[in-house]
Amino acid sequence: MEILGVDIGGTGIKGAPVDAQRGTLTADRFRLLTPHPATPDAVAGVLAEVVGHFGAVEGRVGATFPAVIQHGVARTAANVDKSWIDTDVRATFERATSRPFTVVNDADAAGVAEMDFGAGKGRPGVVVMVTLGTGIGTAVFVDGELVPNTELGHIEVDGHDAETRASDRARDVGGLSWKKWGKRLNTYFQKLEALLNPELFIVGGGVSKKPEKFFDYIDVRAELVPAELRNEAGIVGAAAAAAREL
Repeated sequence: MEILGVDIGGTGIKGAPVDAQRGTLTADRFRLLTPHPATPDAVAGVLAEVVGHFGAVEGRVGATFPAVIQHGVARTAANVDKSWIDTDVRATFERATSRPFTVVNDADAAGVAEMDFGAGKGRPGVVVMVTLGTGIGTAVFVDGELVPNTELGHIEVDGHDAETRASDRARDVGGLSWKKWGKRLNTYFQKLEALLNPELFIVGGGVSKKPEKFFDYIDVRAELVPAELRNEAGIVGAAAAAAREL
């Protein structure tokens, strides 16, 4: 079964058809820049171009969105215009494309991809996916079932919103060494572990390609592994979420 997945981020909107049984892309990704300001009409217009690029792939489309999503409605807005708050994202996309949509939080989508096809496949118990990028995204699973919209990148650590201190952007902007950043991550992961006691942490985001740079600084009881799907996780997870609604 081939389903179109679209990953909407603060800098780019990218999509590709996905083999929903295997979790693999069946064509090259197509990417356009996220408009600025990223208002509903502007984002929907670019999304329609991405969907139109794969016009031969029919049926339901899966899309990620950088927000808390409840029944298709955005309750927050991260790296998109604040006018998205309380906007029906699903209905907006369906009007723009005349296609049925499944819309999920971006970190949740990445987690679904890893649980279905990657580092978390077949893993029981509590599993926490942490994506390290512009911010910190999280996805929590209990025996393979998603607990949606956890937003644990915003827990307070040492008096700060965690993602302002421990995201990959914080490392880059602050000019932090891998060791100094790794120690900040250690504080964050230990706080997460104290709250949730997972059996497995999956670390995603671009830095997951370099675990040797910082994993040794993170001291937790849970197993710590890099994500396997990397840049394709959002697209694959969005498509997998859409497949579940068919």
